[in-house]
Amino acid sequence: MKLRDLIEGVDSLHLTGDLEKEIDSIHYDSRRIKPGSLFVAIRGFRQDGHDFIPQALEAGASALVVQAGFAFSPPPPGITLVQVESSRLALAQIAANFYHHPSRKLRLIGVTGTNGKTTTTFLIESLLARAGHRVGVIGTINYRFAGQEIASERTTPESLDLQRVLWEMENAGVDMVVLEVSSHSLELRRVESCEFDLAIFTNLTHDHLDFHGDLNRYLTAKLRLFSDLGKQSKKPTHKLALINMDDPFAQKVFQATQTEAWSYGLDQEAQIRPYDLEVSLQGMRFCIQTPQSSIPIQSRLIGEHNVYNILAATGAGIWADLSPSEIAEGIRAVQNVPGRWERIEVGQRFTVVVDYAHTGDALERVLKAAKRLCEGRLITVFGCGGDRDRAKRPIMGEIAARYSDYFIITSDNPRSENPAAIISEVEQGVKKTYPGGGNYDKIIDRKEAIAKAIEAAQENDLIVIAGKGHETYQILREGAVPFDDREVATTCIRRRLEDG
Repeated sequence: MKLRDLIEGVDSLHLTGDLEKEIDSIHYDSRRIKPGSLFVAIRGFRQDGHDFIPQALEAGASALVVQAGFAFSPPPPGITLVQVESSRLALAQIAANFYHHPSRKLRLIGVTGTNGKTTTTFLIESLLARAGHRVGVIGTINYRFAGQEIASERTTPESLDLQRVLWEMENAGVDMVVLEVSSHSLELRRVESCEFDLAIFTNLTHDHLDFHGDLNRYLTAKLRLFSDLGKQSKKPTHKLALINMDDPFAQKVFQATQTEAWSYGLDQEAQIRPYDLEVSLQGMRFCIQTPQSSIPIQSRLIGEHNVYNILAATGAGIWADLSPSEIAEGIRAVQNVPGRWERIEVGQRFTVVVDYAHTGDALERVLKAAKRLCEGRLITVFGCGGDRDRAKRPIMGEIAARYSDYFIITSDNPRSENPAAIISEVEQGVKKTYPGGGNYDKIIDRKEAIAKAIEAAQENDLIVIAGKGHETYQILREGAVPFDDREVATTCIRRRLEDG
């Protein structure tokens, strides 16, 4: 594609060189540059792409996109220089041009919120697929379409990678794409130039404040998905926002939305709401009242938080013109979501579940559901990640202490921090509930912590291993090492059963 066509719509501050040259590929990583490439220099949090311009030129880059404020002498002969206000925004626009705007040919569903994104996308995928749609999903666990599964490096890919995956989905015959939209991706403009048709707001709770600074800025990032919905639309599809009206920030989302908006929630005023709810360790039964009909629901998922996820998926099904039976069957078909209340069953006489809950709100929802269903004691194993939002650590400690009969504070992904120091900060919250001590232990080694919980379990007890969910690694100071809560728990249970 000619460079002139690639930068169409990009607000450039300064141009130097030939815009008619052909560009064969686009990269923001200088190590991937090939002759004839365009290199987009992005300022990262640990490294600045502008520092790697010499390597990009040496590898054969024929054009550069740089950000305002970057001091650059006249480029070498034959090199075109494009200076922009924001190279992240420019990358998103250039990528969409390069891949011919795939989101304009797909129906794109964006799901955003602190918790519930992954489960909601699994549910939507299931009901759309069973109604005959060819569905693609981009999210925390993986990117999947047409029988392919691609490992996920982050919840929402960088804009260039996102546009490429959407283009591949389009070429594979996908017609519906469900995308987890993180607050980081909104703030960093990764989803810019994506035309969404349906936007879903699950909730907003304390998380990612290490990145956003405060809750208001975190909310502002989320609102961008709704304020941009329907703007400069290039396809004649029905634009809709689905909003959890029970969330404290719901009215802010409604106010930001420029399109039609529907509400869902437990509140009787919600347009999509449940009634006659029955919950057991085997799942849930209830009915959903919608403006069109009542839909009987059976699901293996449990907990009030999953009722919300099912309501959101139901709204998506209605938007997609699915019948009540197609919606009900799609929800029933989801037996479990990897790392979300995932049962570990090896024949033991107590229940063990692994859950991704790594925020205060998510942990409270999971433990509240567990406490209601538990016939014996509730045992919790959890920790908090290093180099992340420290303010949530005592909050999670307080929540674990409030609901658990016995719990173990352990390591999550400590990264560069001292695991013992993280545990100490978590313990500050525990002491609010147990000023004089309590029924808990601190075990830095996560494998030992899981083994201790399983050894302590008695008949009818319920163990919740929280924080890592589907993850198959643990990030330590030295780097990532293989670690899967599900595998560790399975091994520990088998060992206990063998020992009698």
